[in-house]
Amino acid sequence: MLERDISEALQQQVHNAVVNGTPLKIEGGNTKAFLGREIHGEILDVSGHRGIVEHDPRELVLTARSGTPLKEIEAALAEAGQMLAFEPPHFGDNATLGGTIACGLSGPRRSFCGSARDFVLGCKLINGKGEILRFGGQVIKNVAGYDVSRLMVGAYGTLGVLLEISLKVLPRPAASHTLIQECTQAEAISKMSRLLSQPVPVDAACYHAGHCYLRLSGSEQAVKHAHEHLGGEVIEKSEPFWHALREHHLPFFGAAKPLYRIMIKPAMPPLEIAGEWLLDWGGAQRWLVSDEPIAFIRERVAKVGGHVTQFRGSEHNGEIFQPLATPLLVIHQRLKSSLDPHGIFNRGRIYANL
Repeated sequence: MLERDISEALQQQVHNAVVNGTPLKIEGGNTKAFLGREIHGEILDVSGHRGIVEHDPRELVLTARSGTPLKEIEAALAEAGQMLAFEPPHFGDNATLGGTIACGLSGPRRSFCGSARDFVLGCKLINGKGEILRFGGQVIKNVAGYDVSRLMVGAYGTLGVLLEISLKVLPRPAASHTLIQECTQAEAISKMSRLLSQPVPVDAACYHAGHCYLRLSGSEQAVKHAHEHLGGEVIEKSEPFWHALREHHLPFFGAAKPLYRIMIKPAMPPLEIAGEWLLDWGGAQRWLVSDEPIAFIRERVAKVGGHVTQFRGSEHNGEIFQPLATPLLVIHQRLKSSLDPHGIFNRGRIYANL
């Protein structure tokens, strides 16, 4: 089937859903189905809408259809000496670009190079009226003051069906070394938070199992000088570690207890919550494996200005994501009403009333 025919078939399914009041459950590679609240509806399969539409290495821009496998995109970029700078986790071999952007997840490089949202330039989508629209770039001006392309990042498919995404890409670094130092969690937080304001080529920093890991990337000379300045032992062939961290393959993530994702200021001292901790993004993203009640965890984290997502091991009909304050909830409801007025897309995936 031609790509145009696939787009029209998806559009027709959305039209039918609007007419019949049928909720739709958007699926691609289905590798991130465990994230968020459980939803029900007629499956809208976008996995067949695939392929790289355009990639000009000179312009550092790539456009691909939403069902394109992430590994296919990364292979094409690697051949050109480029990469997706936000280092997205796959969580499975069938991960697609659309699911990656819809969930808005970024890997270890996020705090030093930017998030998935920062690299989205434009998109093509089907809205809740069954209209195919383009946003971003020089195609049309975004309506109502919203940067619609970036609103789709982290919306979990609740605002529309992504058809195409345009991304800014970056050259791969010439050299990359990973340093490891034994330390306490508090020492690691202090060290990593200082690096965020220093002119050193660090593009990943985490604390795991009593050790601080720092990844240096850039020119050979810059990496060498940074190593001399920071000290620490160089890990040979460190890529498997960062891959395991990104994909949650480290033993830490295999625990039977619930897994919580805590977003907080990088310099915040260790939180007094019982459990096992792993710190990523220079201390801004903290993973917690704990039996403590989620209400208790959220209360403690809220006191220091952070928020909590119950990432795994949760009841999928509860409050998975951080509850919204009323003003923010109103904004979310208006966005949903504007882009999906009939409420057919991934109903309740993030919050019960959206």
